[in-house]
Amino acid sequence: MDAVKSEIAAVAARMVVEEGLEYGPAKRRAVKQLGLPARTALPGNEALEDAVREYISVFCAETQPHELMALRRLALVWMERMAQFRPHLGGAVWHGTATHLSDIYIQLFCDDCKSAEISLIDHKVNYEPRTISGFQGESVEALSVHAFCQELGEEVGVHLLVYDHDDLRGALRPDAKGRAPRGDLAAVERLLHDAAHD
Repeated sequence: MDAVKSEIAAVAARMVVEEGLEYGPAKRRAVKQLGLPARTALPGNEALEDAVREYISVFCAETQPHELMALRRLALVWMERMAQFRPHLGGAVWHGTATHLSDIYIQLFCDDCKSAEISLIDHKVNYEPRTISGFQGESVEALSVHAFCQELGEEVGVHLLVYDHDDLRGALRPDAKGRAPRGDLAAVERLLHDAAHD
């Protein structure tokens, strides 16, 4: 990676960790902040994730592991609630780069795309429907909830992304680093178990 991309990644990483920005907006803001031309080539998400991990290890090593565990425990609560829709945790909470500013992204794989929404209505959960980019860049319906995280003492955004059941196969292909891009209930339970016994 060239020096300019490395610098963009380092500045964007600070914004991701300190301000809770998503990767795309953080990269664009970093370009602006560094006074670079708008069309400057951006670092990839993997390079930015590496920069985020580095930033966390230097500046947040004391606080981040606790925050990550709290978010994973909250994610597990929501995954158990939505268990009938084959929930899979993705994003920073799954990959281990989340802080208290991070939102939780859970993908649901439904036989009937309206069923997850009906389940929330039945349980009197206030949610906001929205459309966001899915894991292949396509538009996906998301049901966004504000959930209070007892351990962090603050509200956390929980986004339930509604996919068709047939999308599950493609969702489990390893990423460029050979890692599972998301994990089911059992995988998240293992992460929590392993962290508790470290």
